[in-house]
Amino acid sequence: MGRIDDAFAKRTAEGKKVLVIYLCVGDPDEKESIDLALACAEAGADILELGCPFSDPTADGPAIARASQRALARGGGLDATFRVAKAIRAKSQVPIVLFGYYNPLFVRGEPTAVKQAADAGIDALLVVDMPIDESTGLRTSAAAEKLGVVPLVAPTTKPARVEQIAEAAKKFPVPFVYYVSMTGVTGGAGASDVLAEAGAQAAKVREATKRPTVVGFGIDSAERARVAAARADGVVVGSAIVRKIEDGKNAEERLASVRALVESLRAAV
Repeated sequence: MGRIDDAFAKRTAEGKKVLVIYLCVGDPDEKESIDLALACAEAGADILELGCPFSDPTADGPAIARASQRALARGGGLDATFRVAKAIRAKSQVPIVLFGYYNPLFVRGEPTAVKQAADAGIDALLVVDMPIDESTGLRTSAAAEKLGVVPLVAPTTKPARVEQIAEAAKKFPVPFVYYVSMTGVTGGAGASDVLAEAGAQAAKVREATKRPTVVGFGIDSAERARVAAARADGVVVGSAIVRKIEDGKNAEERLASVRALVESLRAAV
């Protein structure tokens, strides 16, 4: 988990915010996922979220759901995500978070899946559909491999649940907290006032949990990233990246458009 801690420390020292970039592994294919991930890191992404494609991505909007389906059709899944992570780690020390749903980890077995993640160079897990009060087993397995588990907080989260996260952070590695800016699924454009409020709420979560807190959902431009990051520790951008990949006519165009977007986001935060 040290690489993630270092990323936050570095940006804090610079008076800047952390930029987290999401990619759906296997879209358009494994090799290009590696190339795109490395390009994102070179363009200024501080942390990569490698999305493990899943057949029923309930928290993801249309763009990421389509990307998951394309990746699955090409044989994507947990093993492919580990292969891509390992290939990235061979060339870069960029922090990597495995982003996904619980079912693939459950089927594999928590201890086995976590060890394979660690062996692939992954630093933390973010399991979208795993509530904090049901995650002790996963956190224990992750801690044994020196991996963190990233909790999520939403506008509807009660203070008692935030307190649970704070208590968990005293016992298990919590690299950062992911604050979901709005209810619903990914991919929508967040209004400036909504993102500003999300940043303010993220600051309160940081104060309560003593862990860095980033804002995700609804951030698809440099200006929205700037607004969301004003009081948070960083931002997460996913659907906007996935759409650039979907719209690209060839590998060269996809690489150029993704790199340009990441550079603009980096400059904004």
